[in-house]
Amino acid sequence: MLFTPLTIRSIALKNRIVVSPMCQYSSEDGFANDWHLVHLGSRAVGGAGLVFTEATAVCPEGRISPHDLGIWKDGHIEQLKKITHFIEQQGAVPGIQLAHAGRKASVTEPWNQDKLIPVSDGGWKTVAPSPVPFSDEKDTPLELSVSDIKKIVGDFKAAAVRALAAGFKVIEIHGAHGYLINEFMSPLSNQRSDDYGGSIENRIRFLLEIIGAIRNVWPVEFPLFLRISASDWADGGWTIEDSVKLGEMVKGHGVDLIDCSSGGVVSYVKIPARPNYQVPFAEAVRKTGILTGAVGIIVSADQAEEILTTGQADLIFMARELLRDPYFPLRAARELGNDEMPWPVQYERAKRKK
Repeated sequence: MLFTPLTIRSIALKNRIVVSPMCQYSSEDGFANDWHLVHLGSRAVGGAGLVFTEATAVCPEGRISPHDLGIWKDGHIEQLKKITHFIEQQGAVPGIQLAHAGRKASVTEPWNQDKLIPVSDGGWKTVAPSPVPFSDEKDTPLELSVSDIKKIVGDFKAAAVRALAAGFKVIEIHGAHGYLINEFMSPLSNQRSDDYGGSIENRIRFLLEIIGAIRNVWPVEFPLFLRISASDWADGGWTIEDSVKLGEMVKGHGVDLIDCSSGGVVSYVKIPARPNYQVPFAEAVRKTGILTGAVGIIVSADQAEEILTTGQADLIFMARELLRDPYFPLRAARELGNDEMPWPVQYERAKRKK
């Protein structure tokens, strides 16, 4: 089933393997470059059905680090267009994840220890639904006003227009990992008393406004995905029951698939990460009737196949394993007995025949 095609709206995926968004922290002023072309292009050559960019900032202040990919100005389109063109040449579908980092923005790259970058050193003031810092080491963010919220909704809309111009066929809204949308959704980070805080209906209002704004400009024939943290793993936080309720809500707002990750909204929890630890989230949300993607320490063909055949998810999002092996799909096909999986013609002479 891993190599069974799946059509979502008008977009046909040749298999169920998705290159999950993975930050590369290799941009200058948000521009894609040769690193992004080779990084994403090699995974398309490797046989994945859908290839996502990393979290792509809809405004400069929405970047995690100063070196994040961006799509906040028209100048970003040209380089992204080269990447989408190459991905499609390999028979894969190009996707983009649109994001705003909220209170977790303005930090150094992971290999530089994720340290807060003060404004005096080229950083910027972070924003959030409430003036609650992510941790003791992070700055207290500015609380967004309603007009600020409306502007960011507009930033997502404008980014979707640019994504279409750049040749992307799938958008994923980043509503996970403690970034801005997730901060609104979780009661641990959202302490507002207006229409954007309190009840779950209020806390997801920002997300629903973004979905509506994107759907107004994103072609009806193209899919819209949503990544969520299905659980905060913390008392008093967002729960899987909330995620199931969200799945039921967003189906009617034009979301086609929920990509079920978890955690990231608070710094003090220890997540029990192990193979398949997030798959039950995808299975629970899928029971609402919406498509789901499973992600998290999925490293083998048999493991991915079992998730699909047991009805726990519809797509397999892979991250670190595809960093270790960009050609995992070609290898997985052989391991599952699918010798018909096409290889790039340039590599055919290396394909062993039985």
